[in-house]
Amino acid sequence: MEYLDLERLSDEDELLRRNVHRLAEEVLRPISIKLDRMSPRDRIRPNSPIFEAIREMKKLGLHRIHLPRDRGGVGLTNLQRYIIDEELGWGSLGLATLIGVDAIPFTVAAMFGSERVREEVVKPWLEDVEGRYIGCWGVTEPEHGSDYILAFRDKDVESFGRGNVVIERDGDEWVIYGQKSAWVSAAPICTHMGLHAQLKDGKSLREGAFVIVPLNKLGVRKGEPVDMLGNRDCPQGPVFFDGVRVPEDYVIALSPFYEVFSDQLLNITSVNMGAFSVGLARAAFEEALNYAKTRVQGGRPIIEHKNIKLKIYEMFEKIVTARHYVVKAMDYTYNKFFQLSFDAAPRYARTAQIYAKKIAFEVVNNALQIFGAYGLSSEFIIEKLFRDARALLIEDGTVEALSLDAADDVIQNYK
Repeated sequence: MEYLDLERLSDEDELLRRNVHRLAEEVLRPISIKLDRMSPRDRIRPNSPIFEAIREMKKLGLHRIHLPRDRGGVGLTNLQRYIIDEELGWGSLGLATLIGVDAIPFTVAAMFGSERVREEVVKPWLEDVEGRYIGCWGVTEPEHGSDYILAFRDKDVESFGRGNVVIERDGDEWVIYGQKSAWVSAAPICTHMGLHAQLKDGKSLREGAFVIVPLNKLGVRKGEPVDMLGNRDCPQGPVFFDGVRVPEDYVIALSPFYEVFSDQLLNITSVNMGAFSVGLARAAFEEALNYAKTRVQGGRPIIEHKNIKLKIYEMFEKIVTARHYVVKAMDYTYNKFFQLSFDAAPRYARTAQIYAKKIAFEVVNNALQIFGAYGLSSEFIIEKLFRDARALLIEDGTVEALSLDAADDVIQNYK
């Protein structure tokens, strides 16, 4: 498995890569295949294998990789964060997404929350290896999907309409009403949400708040998990808020800081999604390469046919170029994040996500073509990888919306 051949890996880096790959190969991938074939309701039952996957990831501390050591992190370099993400994406896009969104409310609280919030919310999550604390990221709504990405730069944001989830102050508490959409990743099994809500008196989605919401609060209701085309190993479902009250310090970001905060948070999720995408592409490439070496047609292994050789090379070319860019974008983004400078240019992180997502779909599409009719059968994992890669073009923001947002940043800020 040739990997990260443009980067110098230390002995520590290589040991980390091997350990996470072992988890991805021996635990996450088999569980992801089981989950993919289960009904939405069965995926979230107490005896579901999804909880075994969560426990194994948390035992390795993978939920804490986005924090600096002084905030409870495990002391990783940015390259090591990338290594972990690519291996997780190789094993299971859904479970990689799950451990990614799990970190969002708690990481934000650890970085920006009050001492009380860190004690009540962050500390038990940091110490959790049993999956008792699971986070999710509540952004999209029935009326608002990827337009949330555009809300912080688009000049016509007021034309987008009001948010479904609104929040207002009531004394020393905040009260939340509304619904988050059916495609909130990990919502059916999570215990805490990092919630984006519009201020009740705000004029647009841009005027909002980021709130840590324990989902055992009175007034919270979860809807039925949904059955999606891809990324099924990360269960999704709606969450409803009916007069949910949270303490004042559980509101982490308010306008106007909320605008800058949300933009920078999307930078972090973008580079991580980019790394997951490269891992998914690599998984498909390796499946196709191995299959082409053993599948005989025309009297010889198909790897010996020139058209297959060209497809294999083109897939390799796409993966290594995407990997190299995402590694650099992740390094830039995390350095800015830990400096709390809030000035990382979004165009670089958005490009990392956009480019890697497109590469993933192109690679998986070519890999499936190499498999031929077998690629259409669930007998081979390539069929699942194809559906996951297609979902990627929408997940965490459509590539179109991400591209428009990056374009606005280039036009407004490039020098």
